[in-house]
Amino acid sequence: MNSVERIVADPRYRDLVTRRRRFAGVLSALILLVYFGFIGVVAFDKPLLGASLSGGATSVGIPVGLGIILFAILLTALYVRRANTDYDAALAVLRAEHGA
Repeated sequence: MNSVERIVADPRYRDLVTRRRRFAGVLSALILLVYFGFIGVVAFDKPLLGASLSGGATSVGIPVGLGIILFAILLTALYVRRANTDYDAALAVLRAEHGA
């Protein structure tokens, strides 16, 4: 059995993969909820997003759209931070123990 097969067979690796998938699934569900919520508002309540902010030329939809973009960036940063600290460290330990 080579080192990759030993790592894949290690229960800690399977746990790591499960935790990573669960976290990625939660983040994916959050962004999909926000995005489709926005699309739902566009479809069913256009006047809400079209309303003017303080009587100016900017509508409510502009900051909401920007907020969705910033939310996506935040979720990406959260995943990268967790991957770089938790997941990579745990995988490095497994690699060292199994000689990979």
